[in-house]
Amino acid sequence: MIGAILFDVDGTLIDSNDLHAVAWDETFRHFGVELPLETIRGQIGKGGDNLIPALLPPELAAAKQQEIEDYRSELFKTCYLPRVTPFPFVRELFERLYADGIKIVLASSAKGAEIDYHLNVIGAPDLVFATTSADDVEHSKPCPDIFAAALAKVAPLTAAEVLVVGDTPYDIAAAAKLDIRAIGIRAGGFPEEELSDAVAVYDGPEELLRRYPDWLHV
Repeated sequence: MIGAILFDVDGTLIDSNDLHAVAWDETFRHFGVELPLETIRGQIGKGGDNLIPALLPPELAAAKQQEIEDYRSELFKTCYLPRVTPFPFVRELFERLYADGIKIVLASSAKGAEIDYHLNVIGAPDLVFATTSADDVEHSKPCPDIFAAALAKVAPLTAAEVLVVGDTPYDIAAAAKLDIRAIGIRAGGFPEEELSDAVAVYDGPEELLRRYPDWLHV
């Protein structure tokens, strides 16, 4: 029986991945680095601790990591965060899960303040059991820290009694390191072949609601 679901947020519950990519692009240009936007887009889902070293020269990443992260965080909060919108039927999906006694945990590589904002955008703070964010852990996805922290919050449930729902290969990889099954979501824009390690792939919250509760048992 599934007792809890650990939801990624960006690209899974809210339509924000393209905004994150543009914010990182603007940030890198501020620091004198130009990269193809599609290259940056392919790294969305990681936190800055893993995204920056994956994209920037090692010397620059080592010297400017925190400065770059701080600049991007303020830029996103000021210019892009107000533009995010939830995918359809998130609230309704959460209501079904909540009614069945399944704990809902938001587990994101974003900062805690962004998660709080998204909770209000979704309109579901009354339905969410707990949240974990980059503020709670040392390493972001694809490291398993965020899902490990989320799993601790739903103890004594075990990895076999929870599911991860996420839109990036980094969600799926992080879940696999803890032996948690992952549902892939196409809404975030990643090619389906990059989600092939998920136990199943669906379009987004609307399809999860329409096919509920079948996907709990895949």
